[in-house]
Amino acid sequence: MRVHPLCGNWVIAASGCGVLLSLFGCRPDAVVSPTSRPTIALTAQDRILVLAPHPDDEVLCCGGVIQQAVAMGLPVHVVFLTYGDNNQWSFLLYRKHPVLLSGAVQHMGLVRHDEALAASRLLGLSPEQLTFLGYPDFGTLRIWESHWGDRPPFASMLTRVTRVPYASALRPNAPYKGEEIVQDLATVMKAFRPTKVFVSHPSDHMPDHRALYLFTRVALWTLESEMAPEVFPYLIHRPRWPKPHGYEPRHELLPPRALRTQLSWRQFYLTPEMMARKLAALHAHRTQFTASAHYLLSFVRPNELFGDFPTVTLETGVASHARSPNEVAPEEEPSEELTDVERASFVGLEWRSIRVDGAELVLSMVFSRPLAKAVSASIDIFGYDPQTPFAQMPKLHVKVGAFSYTVDNQEQRLADDTVRVIRQSNGITVRVPLQALWNPTRILASARTYLGEVPLDWVSWRVLELSADHYKLF
Repeated sequence: MRVHPLCGNWVIAASGCGVLLSLFGCRPDAVVSPTSRPTIALTAQDRILVLAPHPDDEVLCCGGVIQQAVAMGLPVHVVFLTYGDNNQWSFLLYRKHPVLLSGAVQHMGLVRHDEALAASRLLGLSPEQLTFLGYPDFGTLRIWESHWGDRPPFASMLTRVTRVPYASALRPNAPYKGEEIVQDLATVMKAFRPTKVFVSHPSDHMPDHRALYLFTRVALWTLESEMAPEVFPYLIHRPRWPKPHGYEPRHELLPPRALRTQLSWRQFYLTPEMMARKLAALHAHRTQFTASAHYLLSFVRPNELFGDFPTVTLETGVASHARSPNEVAPEEEPSEELTDVERASFVGLEWRSIRVDGAELVLSMVFSRPLAKAVSASIDIFGYDPQTPFAQMPKLHVKVGAFSYTVDNQEQRLADDTVRVIRQSNGITVRVPLQALWNPTRILASARTYLGEVPLDWVSWRVLELSADHYKLF
């Protein structure tokens, strides 16, 4: 028996598996009354795949789901996109000095790998039920944006490594490229054949979390003739969320205010015993718990929460008001990570509408105020077609400044007249010929504002679908 350092209560731990028999002496007997959101039910036919950007995300999002699946004897597999080797703040606290050398960074990746093994044992999983892909922590969104096809692999910001450096990864030496990540995800899915996939959210403020959602969507599209699992995105990182912050085991996890009515949320309920095991598993991620205990404890709640934006179906002449609330909602302040200068330059944005007009995709967005000289907006528009490898499809990036704009395809400059940008007093409209996107059947689109290299605001990536008969009209 020992005293827990955070709340001072006695904890009784069973030897071997480390199961906490008391949730820090604070069993959630008076849990806030359940909400009306639909619950997620696991069935005897389910096969559960959890996709985690970093070690510890699997516990935060799905510690309860995993335990229930194990208790039911269901097949469960967890895939980690990265080894979490670029989290300098955590390692600064854990090692008491910065980790800058390439070998030291990779060593810390192995530390987090071993922490994930320890945490998985507490949830009832064996090492054989975990797969590590080994792509660069804090680099996968850059791979998504600009490293496909003929483009060179991404170079990790600290190590300059361009290939998976871990012998324990699924494919050691795999290049840091988008098609490689899609291939690895598809390989795991084809072998495991999941019925339910839990994956990070497109509204998450951590870039690797958004990237994993996007890579997963593309991987599932490539396999849609073979499988159609249910997809449950989970949210981890967002300013001033969850509320209340910290260890609050009696309060349900609620969606962020700006997203509460925009998504179809579902939840999974945990018993007090499940919450205790989830808490123990979080402790096993020692590097992260040392750095961010207060934040991690915010996810030890009686429910786990999942939700996604609906797919927007585009029909000629019909405006889809796919308003994705700006990631800092109008009623909230800019992110607390911004400096005073950045806050003073803040420009918020959100979609006004998305539609197709004949042979053009039309994206309209509004700004909270006009773009200043140093503030830019950018729009990312990626096309998908099942007949063409996604690595070859155009990935347009339109950067709009106060007085001009540019168009790139994976950082390769295109003619300005590839698209048309129409300025309004409170926003812009971008008209993109569908031919410039190679006449896709699906489109992934997002937008953001930024000051230099500092992101100010952004709207979530949205999945757009063109009606099956659209191209027959032109």
